[in-house]
Amino acid sequence: MYNIIPYTPKPSWNKGKLVGQKLPLKLEEVWSIRTRLDLADNLRELTMFNLALDCKLRACDFIKLKVSDIAHGKNIQSRAMLIQQKTGTPVQFEITNKTRATLQKWISFKSLRSCAYLFGSRVKANCHLTTRQYARIVKRWISSIGLDITSYGTHSMRRTKATLQTLAVTSTLGFGLGFVSITAC
Repeated sequence: MYNIIPYTPKPSWNKGKLVGQKLPLKLEEVWSIRTRLDLADNLRELTMFNLALDCKLRACDFIKLKVSDIAHGKNIQSRAMLIQQKTGTPVQFEITNKTRATLQKWISFKSLRSCAYLFGSRVKANCHLTTRQYARIVKRWISSIGLDITSYGTHSMRRTKATLQTLAVTSTLGFGLGFVSITAC
């Protein structure tokens, strides 16, 4: 009559994976990655790392940055504005002196025009880096300093500067109020 087939549950898609927010990098981890990229003389990735921290953009917006978004002629702007793809809202970000210096070197080294992508694809001409390629680069940075790559991702780059700024404000307020240490009670 009817064949009864026993139910065998499928494993969930996230079994064994770390889900939720990715961790931001700590200040010493940021400097460790910067130092490694600088010592390796990897101008492209050093520029990418510095700008990713400064701009706090999502990966899909970051990889599509063009020279004209951050520079006028040969001068790198101290602030830039971009319309976010996901929300359609404008976002303004500050570009630090260290990042401007590496951007200037990168643009000069690659002889990039104002209409060119800052980080072009090495595979396809006149195309930007893909989000997947960017994610692989971020994972390489994370693993180079011995961190668990499942705890960090491209969103870690977006969260790092905000976290460092919050820590700086908190420590300044704590010391201003007369506390010797924020963790001490």
